[in-house]
Amino acid sequence: MASGASDLVLIAYDGSDNAKRAIRHAGHFLSASRAIIVTAWEPLSRQAARISGLSGVMQPGWVPDTEAEDAALADARVVNEEGVRLAGEVGLRCEGHCIETVTTVWAAIVDAAEEYDVSILVTGTRGATGIRALLHSSVADQVLKHCHRPVLIVPPSEG
Repeated sequence: MASGASDLVLIAYDGSDNAKRAIRHAGHFLSASRAIIVTAWEPLSRQAARISGLSGVMQPGWVPDTEAEDAALADARVVNEEGVRLAGEVGLRCEGHCIETVTTVWAAIVDAAEEYDVSILVTGTRGATGIRALLHSSVADQVLKHCHRPVLIVPPSEG
């Protein structure tokens, strides 16, 4: 673990309006001198395997072109760069990282918080309520349950 990370914030960023709101709140309410913007991504080959498994239909083996960059990583880099730019606009000195999900998005975020030895983790939430919230636990819920660091969850705006 890194030393002297007492003022390091990790902000989970997926490009959504709620993630943008989380960055704005972090910049406004936290006095950290540094931030890491992380965007989780899953390789297309793993996405295809997961989706075919869910459908119950056997898909022929797909081998991605190892010479070309994974399109999911390219998309994640664009999203992450946007998050870094937004964080800079609210006064955070930050760097961006794309983190590959091996199991779940929330686990990748929690692992990144441990790896970077952050003081606080900031994330937005989709704001599901009622039966939808019971059936589909959010990434933010799982981060809160599994992260052993302070977590700031910024709810969606009311508008």
